[in-house]
Formats: sequence, C-alpha cells, structure tokens
Amino acid sequence: MIHRYRAPALLACTVTTVLLGCSAGTSLPPFDGRLAIGTWGGDGAGMIVADTSMHLHIGCTYGDVSGRVPIVNGEFDVTGSYLLRAYPIAVGPTLPARFVGKVLGNRATITVTVDDTVQHQSVVRGPVVVVYGQQPQLGPCPICRR
Repeated sequence: MIHRYRAPALLACTVTTVLLGCSAGTSLPPFDGRLAIGTWGGDGAGMIVADTSMHLHIGCTYGDVSGRVPIVNGEFDVTGSYLLRAYPIAVGPTLPARFVGKVLGNRATITVTVDDTVQHQSVVRGPVVVVYGQQPQLGPCPICRR
C-alpha cells in the first residue's frame, strides 16, 4: 500500500522537474516591437543586439546595422554595412548590405545580401538561424565583443 501512494507523488515531481527544466532553456526574449537586446547564437552565426545597433557574424564575415531593428509581423528588413573579408585579417571596405529576417519565438532566421561594389556583384550570406540567449558557434572565427 505504501508504494501506491508514493508513485503519484514521484510522478508529479518528475513531471514538474521536466517541465521546469525544458521551459528554462526555451525562454522567449522580451518584445517591445524591436529585435531583443542580447546575444543570439547559432551554428556558424552570432548576433549581438544593443540599444543602438545590431552586429551580425556569419562565419568569418560580419555586418552592422545602426539603431534598433524594428519587427513588423515577425519580420524585419533593414540596411547596414558588411565586411566580406574579415578574418584572419580584416580587409575593407565595408559594403552596403540588406538584412532580412524572420523572428519566431526565441529564434531568428537571417539572410544578408551584400552589394559588393569592389567585385561588382551581389553576395548572399545565409540564411542562418540564431537563438536568443545562446552562445555563437563560429569555429575558428572569433566573434566581436561589444
């Protein structure tokens, strides 16, 4: 009889632990109509959002957007600059770029189209997926710290 009463309590404790453990890793970023401030990381990509800018790494390249990035209907489309040859030695100039993305919960999918005025071509980086609060995984390429 004792085991019958312990089983429901043990099951309830286990379910509570699993639910709390799962929800802690998938917390949603704060939303104020703009891309959430903080670090977003993914495989081969990293994004640092501050109150005055967004900095995005895709592999060994990176770009910047001035100001906070507005989110409309879960999407954004902003212009900025991009450095295609950033590692191991940064070789400029920075180039005009368009950053297009979609945010769903704590994940953002981003594609950057760079107007390479040096090589006279468009260069596309991405799409990449970054997750809010996750550390970027960039392999041999370092991410900038801001």
